[in-house]
Amino acid sequence: MRRTLLFVVITFLGFNGLAQELPFVKEPVFQAGEVLKYKLKYGFITAAEGTLKVQESDLKFDGKPTFKLLVDGETSGTFDIFYKIRDHYDSYIDKNNLKPYFYQENIREGSYRRHDKARFQQENKKVVATQGTFTTPTTQTFDLVSAYYFARSLDISKMKSGDLVKLNYFLGDEINQLEIQFVGREVVKTKLGKIKCLKFSPSIKPGRVFRKDSKLYLWITDDGNRVPVKAQVEIIVGSVTMEIKSADGLKYPLAIVN
Repeated sequence: MRRTLLFVVITFLGFNGLAQELPFVKEPVFQAGEVLKYKLKYGFITAAEGTLKVQESDLKFDGKPTFKLLVDGETSGTFDIFYKIRDHYDSYIDKNNLKPYFYQENIREGSYRRHDKARFQQENKKVVATQGTFTTPTTQTFDLVSAYYFARSLDISKMKSGDLVKLNYFLGDEINQLEIQFVGREVVKTKLGKIKCLKFSPSIKPGRVFRKDSKLYLWITDDGNRVPVKAQVEIIVGSVTMEIKSADGLKYPLAIVN
């Protein structure tokens, strides 16, 4: 399950094109104090829980003020007995353009341990990480945590069903790209109520976790927040569903259907 929890919880979307800056709205759709909590279900059993937070940061990079983004993921119930996961991720992003300056992850999964760091030098198109120095294709490359928050603030007002979107991100020891297809609009029943949502289908790589024909679907609120409320994917055995548990400190009202 290494990286699976993080990928499912915060895999999101980008915008078309590798060689150009990606357009986003005039200001972030999130704010300091936002806390989102999710549960990850394997079939009908809750296997893990995740928490995403936005905090004010005292740190400045290149003289620029930053937000601190935090993600925590841990197994629960029976899964916690047989394979304990305690993963923590931090990302410091520019308050204006939302690009990451610094990223670190502290992974504790069973007996496996890893602590990696990465410093993003956007203008030089470089990422200096624990595993080495990597060249990026653009001046806009993200870690998975900052990619999620940046993507929420993208301008997707002109998207139509079938449109593809892309975003570059650094993970481990390579630069990858998220590619997602916009499916349409649906009303989704959640713990927070029935919510108007935008539905996306991110591309995933088959392997030890995902089948060759696996489909991942993601639903985000069709309002100013763009908060993911549900994700669903088929794996080698069974299926995994992510559902929102709570959303505090949101910048805008949720698109709840009465």
